[in-house]
Amino acid sequence: MTTTTASLRLAGIRKSFGATHALRGVSFDIAPGEVHALIGENGAGKSTLMKILSGAHRADAGTMELAGRPYLPESPHDARLKGVAMIYQELNLALHLSAQENILLGDESARGGWINRAASHERARAALAQLGHESLDLGRPAGRFSIAEQQVIEIARALLKQPKILIMDEPTSSLTQADTEKLFATIGRLRAQGVGVIYISHFLEECRRIADRYTVLKDGETVGTGEMKDATLDHLVTLMTGREVKDLYPRTAHATGAVVLEVKAAVSAPRLKRASLQLRAGEIFGLGGLIGAGRTDLLRAIFSLDGLVAGEVCVVGEAAGRATPRDRWAQGVGFLSEDRKEEGLMLTQSVADNLTLTKQDRFGRLGFINGRRQRATAQRWVDELRVKCRDAAQPIGELSGGNQQKVAFARLLEHPAKIFLLDEPTRGIDVGSKAQIYQLIGDLAAAGKAVVVVSSYLPELLGLCDTIGVMCRGELVTVRPRAAWTEAGIMRVATGGAE
Repeated sequence: MTTTTASLRLAGIRKSFGATHALRGVSFDIAPGEVHALIGENGAGKSTLMKILSGAHRADAGTMELAGRPYLPESPHDARLKGVAMIYQELNLALHLSAQENILLGDESARGGWINRAASHERARAALAQLGHESLDLGRPAGRFSIAEQQVIEIARALLKQPKILIMDEPTSSLTQADTEKLFATIGRLRAQGVGVIYISHFLEECRRIADRYTVLKDGETVGTGEMKDATLDHLVTLMTGREVKDLYPRTAHATGAVVLEVKAAVSAPRLKRASLQLRAGEIFGLGGLIGAGRTDLLRAIFSLDGLVAGEVCVVGEAAGRATPRDRWAQGVGFLSEDRKEEGLMLTQSVADNLTLTKQDRFGRLGFINGRRQRATAQRWVDELRVKCRDAAQPIGELSGGNQQKVAFARLLEHPAKIFLLDEPTRGIDVGSKAQIYQLIGDLAAAGKAVVVVSSYLPELLGLCDTIGVMCRGELVTVRPRAAWTEAGIMRVATGGAE
């Protein structure tokens, strides 16, 4: 696709936060009906640029034009009124309000000063219909939906105002393949209507499939732009990282040993109906299945975040019986939540506080923390995992999502755990960081650690794991060696098909 008339144009955008230069004169344009992929590693400046465009931040320098007129939104609400809507990677829902109330929040249908509930319901239902989710319960509180379902609600809210420009920041990070296809169909309809879509994703295969053009940012600068049909994955990766990533799924040599965890016919409300598995030392066990199939519920039951209605979870070598998350930590079981914002991190606390949270007794006496020792330990992990931050004292809420995820992962390494329960460990992580996380998981297995990985990204399961189990409607249906699976086979079992 060759663009001519720009619907949106940004020129020379600069933004600093103290001594940190987030954007260094970035220019960007998108035509009506174009899907433009904005690509870059975590911390490259993508989110900052989009927050400026969506009215959440004000640029220090540079100009913006929308449909040929100066564009300077006062707030995200003002940006929406002007025709620019953004779906953030970190969801922004009022969890106590219903799905319908979240979709219509600030834009309710009213008559005579009273909310017109029938009209509001119809508008919310129409927005969901565009995404193929007409059956979603509009009266249910948003907090009772899965992360993927919450993301559908967020997207529906953005579509409500029929924007000229729609910004999607990692829109498929928690979606199944089926839901991703529905989203792509929606993007196709928006493109046909002349809506410009800025698509931010670390799934480069998705970008190449859906986008007309691309722009790559690195360290706050534009390092490449062009027609997506002319770009190879290797070229995009090299632009992003400044180096080649030749082997995304490194196969670190490792051998499996004795059983270290056994789950026997576990049942947990509301989704987990029955699951049994054995996990061995040195094994990487993948859990596949559709969103809502019970994968996360199984991990939470193993870690004792959710109680069992029936069945048993046994950490080999430890006394059986009821346990708490504190007991699991003491037994060497570590859990990485898929929802780092609400469960995984304390966003107002420092990197050091978050990283050492489960082992703070190592850094002080009588209730007092030796801050110097704590920060030194945290800084070691910051350096090793290449976390982009000022230092270990920086509030973790100021870091990009990918760097937050690295800190959450480092907490398990510092603990140290011997059994790792990882729920969507690379969600929102750039390709370079993914390779790094995969290498860490391989190294853990080589050191005799046992790892369970929940992932909605099938190439990740097939590229990383030794064993893959697929869940369907709350049951762990089939467990096989990785070599016995294909993407089609996983999807067939996940959707209730024949094994």
